[in-house]
Amino acid sequence: MAEDSRAAVASPAKRLNSSSEVVERLEENGHQNKRLKRDADEEDVEDQSKKSPKRKIVLLMAYSGKGYHGMQRNVGSSQFKTIEDDLVSALVQSGCIPENHGEDMKKMSFQRCARTDKGVSAAGQIVSLKVRLIDDILEKINNHLPSHIRILGLKRVTGGFNSKNKCDARTYSYMLPTFAFAHKDHDVQEEVYRLDKETLAKVNKLLACYKGTHNFHNFTSQKGPRDPSAKRYIMEMYCGEPFVRENMEFAVIRVKGQSFMMHQIRKMIGLVIAIVKGYAAESIIERSWGEEKVDVPKAPGLGLVLERVHFEKYNRRFGNDGLHEPLEWTEEEEKIAVFKEQYIYPTIISTEREEKSMANWLNTLSIHDFNSSAVGMQANNKNSKNSSDLEGSDGCDDDSD
Repeated sequence: MAEDSRAAVASPAKRLNSSSEVVERLEENGHQNKRLKRDADEEDVEDQSKKSPKRKIVLLMAYSGKGYHGMQRNVGSSQFKTIEDDLVSALVQSGCIPENHGEDMKKMSFQRCARTDKGVSAAGQIVSLKVRLIDDILEKINNHLPSHIRILGLKRVTGGFNSKNKCDARTYSYMLPTFAFAHKDHDVQEEVYRLDKETLAKVNKLLACYKGTHNFHNFTSQKGPRDPSAKRYIMEMYCGEPFVRENMEFAVIRVKGQSFMMHQIRKMIGLVIAIVKGYAAESIIERSWGEEKVDVPKAPGLGLVLERVHFEKYNRRFGNDGLHEPLEWTEEEEKIAVFKEQYIYPTIISTEREEKSMANWLNTLSIHDFNSSAVGMQANNKNSKNSSDLEGSDGCDDDSD
């Protein structure tokens, strides 16, 4: 009897234990099912990416360069953040490229059209690369980018396309406060100054002198007068009508050329400013193309923007072949204009107001000796270093990658 009682007591206990085991097993199975479902969902996304075909494309990029150490990524160096760091991260997170392609950009045949330097912005940068053509690709990439970097367009290109090598020409703009053109003998208030028609005409006359092929060895560094690569072809250069923003007058200089060397555009503009202000004679432009070393001042980097890149030969050959589109961005023009108004122009204006980069640079022009020889220049160059000089190139080093 005692044994039967113990067995009777033990039975509910066993039932309770077995019930709790069942519950535990059910919970465990539930968690496993959730894990399996989550893993399956992740695998589905991965499979979708893998199934998406890899194709050679170009991306139309716009970005505000403030706070970045240029466009080009320095793999293995996290000290200086670049535009490409954010771009590659967005490409990986959106599923356009596998993670190992982000670590080794050659695997996706990545190439930027033009390298922009510290603080330089772009409204029409082009990069070429191989990606998985996933659904809603632009939206997904942009979802992983900060608002001051946007992918505005995408086009399919030929398999061997290289955005740098296929580029015929590049157009840059340079936005500057017009008081930069006020004569040195006139005491002007920055916010009150307005550019008159005669001075604008003189500026455009001088800028037009750069058109054609010239030896620009004095407008860059580490190139001698007999270096063939110092010869560059400029298609157009002019200053547009001035406009007022936040009570200060600005103007935009545009220059289109086949390619540009380090510092070249900033020095071209710096020399024109020096002439208009009365520091240098007009004849110095012709003299700078000779073998003599001429002291050419370099305007601040703020205000320089890569406006667009041109692929005219490629468009003639492949643009109407029925398989590829011409690399023109007419439909994106409005988006480009909106981006500039929202992110690029306000940054240039606010930074100029806060840091006074142009006003501070203008004060260094008197240090330059525009009649000096190469020997006399060395001392002057040491004295004329300022914050804008230390930033490096002007973002126009198109042929140095």
